[in-house]
This record gives sequence, C-alpha cells and structure tokens, in this order.
Amino acid sequence: MSLFLIIVLSVVLVIDCTILVFLVLMQLPKKDAGAGLAFGGAATDALFGAGSGNFLTKATKYTAGIFFALAIVLSLLQNWRAHQPGSDFLQRVKAAQSQQATIGAPPAATPPPAAQPAASTPATNVQLMMPAIESNAPATPAASPK
Repeated sequence: MSLFLIIVLSVVLVIDCTILVFLVLMQLPKKDAGAGLAFGGAATDALFGAGSGNFLTKATKYTAGIFFALAIVLSLLQNWRAHQPGSDFLQRVKAAQSQQATIGAPPAATPPPAAQPAASTPATNVQLMMPAIESNAPATPAASPK
C-alpha cells in the first residue's frame, strides 16, 4: 500500500514540477524581456486577461506550496518504508554488518604463530629464506642450538 502511494505521489510531484516550470516561464518580467517572452508576453495577457500577473503569481505560490508539501510527505513515507522490519534496505544493512563482523574477527581455531618451536627442517629453512609478508621485516635464520 505504501509503495503504491509513493508512486502516485511521485507522479503528482513530477506533474506539479512541470506546471511550476511553465508558470515561472510564462510570467512577465519586470522589464518586458527574458524567458517570459518565450511563450509570448501578449499571449498570457490575452489568455488570462489584464490581471494575468496576479493570476500567475497566485498560481505559482500554490504550485510551489504543493511542491514543498509533496516533497516532505514523500520523504517521510520513504523513511517510514525503509525502516520497516521486513524492508529490503534493512536486510541489506544487516547482511553487510554481519559480513564485516565475520571478516574483522580473528579465527579462533588457529594457534598464535609464536607458540610454534623453531626447528631446523627443510620446510622452515625455505620459510626463513622468504621475506615475511605480514611484518614487512626481513626474516632472520633461526639460531641453531649448540
């Protein structure tokens, strides 16, 4: 129901914006020059009469008021719809938070690397020759016990 209302009010807002643009363009400027002449300054006088400035001014005020009211109502409806328990927006936020929590948590099953004894086997010699990736410090060979 709320999605249908949002769509209907959005269509009304677009129509209101178009009417508002045309009303602003049809008004006569102070010096009889500018965008008001694009629609013909005399045409608005002939269409709306001699008091067309008053009619167009009032119509612009009402149309602008409708625009602001629709914008506020639509923002409140979108906010209400986005924060409903079953909304797609909240599901995506929760999924992103859980994914970040699992990435940021250290694995619990592996022991820390310092707990392993240093032994002189071919595998450890190869590891000692390669630079350490995580610590940015060069690897030093293990001291042999005497």
